[in-house]
Amino acid sequence: MAPVRAFTFLVPGDWHTPTGGFRYDRRLAEALIAAGWAVDVRRLDGPWPEPDRATLAHAAATVADLADGTLVLADGLAFGVLGSVVAAHAARLRWVALVHHPLHLETGLPPALRERLLAQETRALSFARQVIVTSPRTARDVVAMGVPPPCIAVVEPGIDAASTSVAARRGPSPPAGARATAAATAHGARLLCVATLTPRKGHALLLQALAGLPELRWELHCVGSLTRDPTTAAQLQALTSEPPLAGRVTWHGEVDDAALHGHYSAADLVVLASLHEGYGMAVAEALAAGRPVLASDAGALAQTVPPQAGWCVPAGDVPALRAALQALICDTALRQRLAAGAREAGARLPSWPTQAKRVGAVLAAVMAFPP
Repeated sequence: MAPVRAFTFLVPGDWHTPTGGFRYDRRLAEALIAAGWAVDVRRLDGPWPEPDRATLAHAAATVADLADGTLVLADGLAFGVLGSVVAAHAARLRWVALVHHPLHLETGLPPALRERLLAQETRALSFARQVIVTSPRTARDVVAMGVPPPCIAVVEPGIDAASTSVAARRGPSPPAGARATAAATAHGARLLCVATLTPRKGHALLLQALAGLPELRWELHCVGSLTRDPTTAAQLQALTSEPPLAGRVTWHGEVDDAALHGHYSAADLVVLASLHEGYGMAVAEALAAGRPVLASDAGALAQTVPPQAGWCVPAGDVPALRAALQALICDTALRQRLAAGAREAGARLPSWPTQAKRVGAVLAAVMAFPP
């Protein structure tokens, strides 16, 4: 008889929330279920990664309710601050951590909170039998927290078939032709930023860069939650209420998958000015849609953006970002060449079934050893 392939997935909230981390969790689980795994999803609601007492109590009760020997895959947003709970059940449960990016690397944290998160996550990870990360860069960050390299598996996000079909529908780009800056400037460019409005995503830097290009024709469409960090969202929206940005930036908030694919299809350039990324799913989605990318080189982005498909500029460097924006807005032929490179790179991205198979192999290896 074949061994039972089953695990409990601890998810820190509603995985239908349209963020890269939650999309990763949801699509991974769906692909594993399609591959024959039994997945018991346990939702841990609360203000992660700074849980209150009620949130911690609910998480502790949820874990205590699991049967001895259960294989547990836990999203790092919650796992990283559950060291005491993880430790209390380390002898009877098989813990596997899923780290999108280390908690202490979030932008704008007070120093005391950053140190506390580092200590908490380092402790929690010490009890994980395996750690799954979403990029080689995040693997290095986790090694720096004391996790042995053999205990780390890099599994980058997969790509949905619907995403790659966007690029296919667009077809090949027209011939690049000669550079024609004046004509390109007259045509303008539709820019797209897909990111939750938090300090780490660098919207303020992007707006500052664009504010220095009032003479160019461009429009920026921002897709991402306006409610996760309402203070930051309000500050950013205030920046776009007056010239030179007034009327040129649209805040769409959260959108469903169909609308998101539509935004990618309509974009001339996808822009991400993040100060840190454990992977950057918006970049992968842009490549799958055949869209050129301008991103910072923060975290894993320098490795996620292929040179033939986009440009990277130093994180936090507004003049460099502005210069790159100017060049890409003004040069249609350049964007077309990068779009062709994006389609080629996007065609090579792995599917979710492929990535689920890799995660399944990690989970099966953990199951093979006694609790």
